[in-house]
Formats: sequence, C-alpha cells, structure tokens
Amino acid sequence: MSVLTTEPGAAPADEEPPDTGERHRLTAVTGLAALSLDAMASVAYGPEAIVLVLAAAGAHGLGFTLPVTLAIAGLLAVLVASYRQVIAAFPDGGGSYAVARRHLGARTGLVAAASLILDYVLNVAVAVTAGVAALTSAFPALYDDRLWLCLAVLALITAVNLRGIVESAKAFIVPAVVFVGSILVLIAVGMFRSEPVSTATAAGHASALADQATTVGALLLLKAFASGCSALTGVEAIANAVPSFRVPRARRAQRAEVALGAVLGVMLVGLSVLISRFHLQPVRGVTVLAQLADASLGHNWAFYVVQFATMILLALSANTSFGGLPVLLKLLARDNYLPHVFALKADRQVHRHGVLALAAVSAALLVFSGGDTNTLVPLFAIGVFVGFTVAQVGMVRHWRREHDRSWRARALLNGFGAVLTGVAAVVVTASKFAEGAWLIVITLPLLVVAFETVHRAYRRIGERLGLGRIPEHPHRDRSVVIVPVSSISRLTSEALTAAASLGDEVRAVTVCHPDPEDRAQLHALERTWAEWDPGVPLVRLACERRTLGRPIAAYVREVSAAEPATRVTVLIPETEPERLWQRLLQNQRGALVAHAVRKETDAVICRFGFRLA
Repeated sequence: MSVLTTEPGAAPADEEPPDTGERHRLTAVTGLAALSLDAMASVAYGPEAIVLVLAAAGAHGLGFTLPVTLAIAGLLAVLVASYRQVIAAFPDGGGSYAVARRHLGARTGLVAAASLILDYVLNVAVAVTAGVAALTSAFPALYDDRLWLCLAVLALITAVNLRGIVESAKAFIVPAVVFVGSILVLIAVGMFRSEPVSTATAAGHASALADQATTVGALLLLKAFASGCSALTGVEAIANAVPSFRVPRARRAQRAEVALGAVLGVMLVGLSVLISRFHLQPVRGVTVLAQLADASLGHNWAFYVVQFATMILLALSANTSFGGLPVLLKLLARDNYLPHVFALKADRQVHRHGVLALAAVSAALLVFSGGDTNTLVPLFAIGVFVGFTVAQVGMVRHWRREHDRSWRARALLNGFGAVLTGVAAVVVTASKFAEGAWLIVITLPLLVVAFETVHRAYRRIGERLGLGRIPEHPHRDRSVVIVPVSSISRLTSEALTAAASLGDEVRAVTVCHPDPEDRAQLHALERTWAEWDPGVPLVRLACERRTLGRPIAAYVREVSAAEPATRVTVLIPETEPERLWQRLLQNQRGALVAHAVRKETDAVICRFGFRLA
C-alpha cells in the first residue's frame, strides 16, 4: 500500500488550491472602471459649472475659464498625491475616515465618514437622474416616466453589484473606455481647429451671459473655483476601497489613483482650452459639452456618439458609490459605529447589506425628488469637500509624526490642499445654503449622533458580555427542559426525545382555558397521555384569558424561582413544511410562545423543527 505525501502547507495533488477570492478583486484597470466613473463623468458638468458662474461677468468673465480650471487641476494633483499617500498609510481602506480617526480623533473621523456617506448616496441619485435626464432630452415622450426609468437604472446597477465588484467593472469598462476615448478625440480634433466647425446645437437658444459685463472680482472667481470643484467628486473612492483590489492591494490602488488623476486632469484642462479657443458662450437648454462636441466634430454621428456615451456614463457613474460605500460601512461596523451586519461579506467579496442599504436610501431620494436632477444638485459635492479637508489635515498630522526627511514638504503640500478644499467647502455651502444645502448641514451632525449612539449600545453590550476579559470556566448545571404540547403525535415524540437528550429532567406543559370545548380537549389529552405513558409528566397550566405564551412564561419563572441553581430550557416543537408556501398553513403558535418566554424570562429557547419532507 502506497501513501501519498505532500510538502507541509501544500495542497494535496488531487485537490485544487484554495480560492482566496483574489479573482473577485480588482486590478488597476478594472478599478478605474468600477471606482472612477463618478470622477470621469464629472467632466460633463464640471467645466459647465465654471462657465455658468463666470457668465455673470459677461464675455470678459469667460476669459478666466482656463485659469480657474488650471487651479482646479492643481488641486486635483494635490489630492491625487495626498490620496496616494493615504492608500499607502491605510491599506485597509476608509480614506478620510481612517486618516481622521487615527490622527484627529474618533469624532472627527465620524464627521468625515458622515460626509462621505452623504456624498456617496447623493452621487447615486444625481448620477441616475442626470443620465435619465439626458435620455428624456433626446426622447421627450419619456419625460413623464423619468422616475420609473431612474428606479429601473438603479435596480440594474444594484443587481450588477450584487454579483461582485469585478462583475460591475467588467460590465462598465466598455462605456468608460468609449466615453474617455470620445472626449480625448474631441479635444485632439478641436486643437487643430481655429474656429467651430458647427454651431447647430446652440442655434436658436438664448444666451446665458449677463447683459452687461461686470468686474471679475475675487469672490466671483472663488465661487467659480468652488463650483468647478464638483469635477473632483469621486477622487477619494479608490482610497476608500483599497481592500477591493488584488494583491499587492496598495500598489494597485495607487496606480489606479494616479491614472484617474492623469485622465481627469487632461480632460478638464483640454475642454477648458477648447472653451477659450472657440470663445464658447453658455446657452440655456444645451450643455457646454454638447456645444464643444458640435464645434470640434460637427453635427454628425460623432456628435451623437459623444452625447450617447455621456448619457450612459452619467447614469453608470453611480457605480462609484457601490464600490466605495460598502467598504466604508464595513469599517464603521468593525469599529462598532454601525450594526455588525454591514461587516458581513458574501460570495464574490460582496458586502451585500451595504449595497442593498445604499440602493434603498438612493431609491427613497429618487422618489422624494421625483427623478428631478435640479432638486438634488444643490445638495451634491458638499460632503466630499468636508472629507477632502479632514483627510488633508489628518495627513499633515501624519507627516509631523513620521519625521522622515521630506515630511515638511509633504505636510506643506497637504496643508495647502486643506486650505483650498476648506475654502471650497465653505463657499459651496454658503452659495447653495438656501437651495437645499441646509439639509446637509442638519443631516451630517445627525449621522454623527447616530454613530455615537450605536457605539454606546455596543459598548454596553460588551461590558455585559465581558468582552476582552477572561471568563470563568464553564461548568455543568442541573437542567430542566420544558416542552409545550397541545396533542400527541410523532412531532410530540420527537420533541420529547430531543428534550431528554438535552436535560436532566423533562416536563411537558399544556395550557388549559375555561371554555367547555377546551376542557374537553384537555381531558382527552390527559387520557391519551396516560395510555401512552412516555415517562414525562404532563403539567396543566390553567389560564382564564385566551393566551398561550404568558402562562408558559409564568411557569418558567416559577421553576426558576423554586430552583435557582437549575438551567431552564423551553423546547418548542414545530413542523418544517415540504413547500415554502405551506408555511402559510401554520398557526404560528411556536412564535407566540417564543416571544413571550424571551420577553419575560431568561430561559434558553430552542426551536425544534421536524421536517415533513
């Protein structure tokens, strides 16, 4: 007889190596598709936000579009460099929350987490409504059905993400490539044109320029900068979801972060150069990106490719939230600030409860807004600036504690970024306060209070359970098992057999009501029980009211009081039907008994299921 041996730690020859789940994680390329659609799609509204603010100063104001965009691109470079360091320092993910929790304290970390949660949820609602708005603009007959279309798109994205983050990346990588490719072609072609090849899109639409040019002041430039910073939403998503990448996780996430910054920066600056080159003016009812596509490519099939790719990517950019938020919720649950169910992970590395919670809250927002983008946009991007600022300040503290050779330069870079994002957060909040930003100002501290409430509850539970302390040695107590019965059947026999295997003493109890019919059934049960003689006493529990659980709970209390050193277990026999629909045929008496005993006693409850199949 031969014996098959293997090296220590090696899998047997006839077995496959264990699946570590790496195939369900992201590469740098798929990470861009899964976590960067939000940032990439922002080029559809970031430059437009700048132009619309500067239009208040007339054509002279539009001349500052490129300088403002270059300032935003500089901030983007700072953020990418900062979050690249965040990824290295916090490979477990969490981004701003992880940085703030370690370097600025738990409460500041919760502020960062709350701001990110608000941003992620609003991103889903805004992205879906914006994508559907583009669709209804092309097909006006669908306008009245926009809410149902929004919910259908949300359901599609949720279903794909429940299959796993890699599946969502594979599904959305083609639209991302088409969009980025079309924008880069638009920019490249536009650079070779001295004037617009077509203005058909803007023809017949009223200009959004101010009637009289005004002085371009610092406040206007600051407001344009803050509005354009909406293009930076989504930059933090990769740092939040580092555990979703394949090993080496931090290095792959850093590559994805740098690639995102490079692509986004090129698109933002390139589009702004074309805005200045073509002397583009904003018009009502037509997006700036549509005018640029018209001017560079002409009003032909290429124009419609850009519009269609923009529409698709805007709708799918909600996927960034589905990639980043569940990981953040997992970290909050791990730190006892959210229910632990959010830390559970299903197959394919899916935090299913986080995905479903995000979908449910986003659906409620869509219903609240009626699928209207303008209702949600004033609330958007405020939270992400708060997160940016907290992360930058936390990284300054991080570098001060590290004291390596270049800590001063790195701290200065993060400090400068903190000032810029902090100013942007204040300006955006102030300028949009009356439009609905006040709701974010109220909701953010409420979320922090909710986190702390959950944390206190878990701390009290931990104290009661003695978590972190060595408990006393387990020992055996005398035990009594109480079995509620109403008739004699095979179920009764199996339940009593199980009870005899569990405890030292078994008692069957039956509840007796004063009605003649009930008393007759009781006498019949007692006669049959005596004939059967199972070796278990049948205890009669008289009750004047027609209730089942309370008299059993009262009897359990009596036993516990009479025998304080005895462990009492209530074993509740129930049938497990062969078909799922047959559960509707059950009387649910077991659930009523379990609820009463659990509520009024400390007895152990055992639900004994007897399979009918």
